[in-house]
Amino acid sequence: MRNLSLKQLRSIQEIAARGKIINAANALSLTPPAVTIQLRQAEEEFGLTLFDRTTDGMRPTAAGLAVVEAAQSIAELLRVLDDQIDAIKGVRAGSLKLGVVSTAKYFAPRLMAAFIKQYPAIEMRLSIGNRAEIIAMLKDHAIDVALMGRPARGVPVRAVAFGDHPLVIVAAPEHPLAKARDITKERIAEETFLVREPGSGTRISLEIFLSDIPGRIDDLGVEMGSNETIKQAVMAGLGIAFISAHTIAMEVEFGRLAVLDVEGMPIRRQWFGVMRADRTLSPAMATFQDFLMRQAAAYLPLLGKLYPEPR
Repeated sequence: MRNLSLKQLRSIQEIAARGKIINAANALSLTPPAVTIQLRQAEEEFGLTLFDRTTDGMRPTAAGLAVVEAAQSIAELLRVLDDQIDAIKGVRAGSLKLGVVSTAKYFAPRLMAAFIKQYPAIEMRLSIGNRAEIIAMLKDHAIDVALMGRPARGVPVRAVAFGDHPLVIVAAPEHPLAKARDITKERIAEETFLVREPGSGTRISLEIFLSDIPGRIDDLGVEMGSNETIKQAVMAGLGIAFISAHTIAMEVEFGRLAVLDVEGMPIRRQWFGVMRADRTLSPAMATFQDFLMRQAAAYLPLLGKLYPEPR
């Protein structure tokens, strides 16, 4: 593989990402024949076919997937090297790709703004997705740092806790249980829950909470695609929800949602900054990690009084 070039690896990455030679060529500002030559030369170097040519486009073979993963790692190492050279030069610069689970979008922009104010030369990009999407981005090196409530599994990571993440059960203010005290788990389990998709952090926590009630998690509730939809549905009286307290602070403050006084609630979790354990921290990543540990908790929503005064 001595003759393998970075241009060839870049072409292979783009073909895998875009599925067609012409699309890869457009992304690389090259002609399709030039990209085809790069691919052919790489396949000759490896002695293996890297893509199956199908009617649906170019699909990586097992060898192709291995090369794409190596190319991603090499590209990341080069970006880290660039940041490290800047650091040696005394330039407090670099770039950081931040991914956040959708629940964290309620505070991530404020946290980013504070970080950028302190380190204006570090360019940041934000991606938002559900838990599965953010984990996939970590696996694909599409993000540097993920903010999530439970560290990812299936990919080697290092996780830094940076703040409390309380989970509560909410209902419409006129719900019969809104004024009740010390609601038992068995009683709350009788209600209709509005829940996120399988695999989401809050749904996993709800399943754990209700797991000792026989058969309850077999039919957990009505599935909805976002926290915003769930909040609107709860306010409309369609059911109750188990949700991050950081997503409902404003609605509780203005009396649009009520936090139910359920035994064992709130459940205290942590927010984590998660990075791949098998990659070197760039100066920008190390700076952001330090910021998370020292300052990030101050930018989480202020929850005030979650429960009304005792009767």
